Amino acid sequence: MIAAIDVGLKRIGIALGYKNGVTVPINAVLRKNRNQAAFDVSSVLKEWSVARLVVGIPLGGSSEDEMRRRISHFVSLLDFSGEIIYIDESFSSIEASEFGVANHKKKDGKLDSLSALVILQRYLEKQKFTK
Repeated sequence: MIAAIDVGLKRIGIALGYKNGVTVPINAVLRKNRNQAAFDVSSVLKEWSVARLVVGIPLGGSSEDEMRRRISHFVSLLDFSGEIIYIDESFSSIEASEFGVANHKKKDGKLDSLSALVILQRYLEKQKFTK
């Protein structure tokens, strides 16, 4: 099983990918603090026997270094021993909003998990062309 996360300050979106290529968003983790969020994400990764984790990092822009540092620190808090891959997540939220199923006004995490789904699909698509 492969998973992707979209790490935000309030929510962490999560998507899962199956060996048959099917990808699905699951409930986002609502972040009260980083330790609670890391525990909750770690629990999801264990529950689904995730072996590879794809993590979105926003590349470009004035806050790239700060965001990379924050996201890397969060990932270091995870109880996860599988492979970790960082990829560009730029515009994943905009792309996810085009699915039209998430209410952007609601802060329920659906858009965050759809963003994780976009990140995962980008990664899997890239893998097709590098094999």
